[in-house]
Amino acid sequence: MSLIRCARLQLRKLALSDDEFILRLLNEPAFLRFIGDKGVRTRADARDYLAQGPIESYRRCGFGLYLASLLDGDVPIGICGLVKRDSLEDVDIGFALLSRFHSCGYATEAAAAVLSFGLRRLNLPRIVAITASDNRGSIAVLQKIGLKFERMVKLAEHAEALRLYGPATPGNRASHVP
Repeated sequence: MSLIRCARLQLRKLALSDDEFILRLLNEPAFLRFIGDKGVRTRADARDYLAQGPIESYRRCGFGLYLASLLDGDVPIGICGLVKRDSLEDVDIGFALLSRFHSCGYATEAAAAVLSFGLRRLNLPRIVAITASDNRGSIAVLQKIGLKFERMVKLAEHAEALRLYGPATPGNRASHVP
């Protein structure tokens, strides 16, 4: 059952049965380069990732990463959702798509819908995003959904510095939320 619907996509909670798709997504070259190696090499690893990550986040926070699928044919294309990290004050939006769905506007569509969902339906006061400095695709998506660069942050002491984007308008609301 979809939680969020937009023009071309629907987003729903991830389930353990999404293990095969998650195994494929988390081992895509772009995922490994820009998000990191989660050590998911088998379907069992994928089920552990789902149980300890998104599914646990739904229980703990009431939100998490969602499976993004095409409305036409219910084809899974990626994940997009909200994450509450211990190392960040605010909830952040995250997304990753299979490479064959890059540069089609799907990430922007999903991220805008999730941002709106978080602000309007979950009443989150502020939603930010983080990305690697050289991830031009993600930076473009974040700017298109109305977020602007605020500062560099590190999620851990010895981690790479990441670009943090926040709402572009006063009052912590993104300006381009549909």
